[in-house]
Amino acid sequence: MHGPASPGWLLVALCAATGAYCLLRMRSPVEEQRRAAGGEALMGFGMAVMAVPAAVFTQPAWAWPLYAGVFGAAAVRALWWARTSPHHLHHLVGACAMVYMSVSMALSPGTHHHAHGGSGVPLVTGVLLLYFAGYVLLTGARLVPAPVGRQDTQSTQGNVATGGGHPGWGDRPELARACRLSMGMAMVAMLLTM
Repeated sequence: MHGPASPGWLLVALCAATGAYCLLRMRSPVEEQRRAAGGEALMGFGMAVMAVPAAVFTQPAWAWPLYAGVFGAAAVRALWWARTSPHHLHHLVGACAMVYMSVSMALSPGTHHHAHGGSGVPLVTGVLLLYFAGYVLLTGARLVPAPVGRQDTQSTQGNVATGGGHPGWGDRPELARACRLSMGMAMVAMLLTM
């Protein structure tokens, strides 16, 4: 992606750390959490690779179609699983956004993408920015602690799956939300550089 090198490296570190935590979440005993964590790990590492500053490393021309293919396959997988869990609809939008960015970079490598047919933000970029900005706000609001006496349903699932007590690292709902929040913010940052 285009942009200054320092924020680019921060974005790479954030996405890679999020992807690594999502790999840890894949050890959850709850199948739905493992499935979601796998898609999120792919997104995190994919975003980290795509966010490497162009001033440091220019992606080869074949990389962008490869990314588009990988995330296209992830979009099909998310579409399949969306029939059982609405959270996979978000994975579908994220994978489609990655395909869109990959195709945009493949079509005009080495140039800034602010000029897609004139002034202003391209329609698809604008719609994706609105979606991910809203997602970040909603996810951030969900990280605010709940009043005492109200228990999170995901936390209950984690406790049941682990046999009571405290949920394991892979089953902490607040950490999963923080991961999703981080990736949502990273997606907004990447879309802003388009």
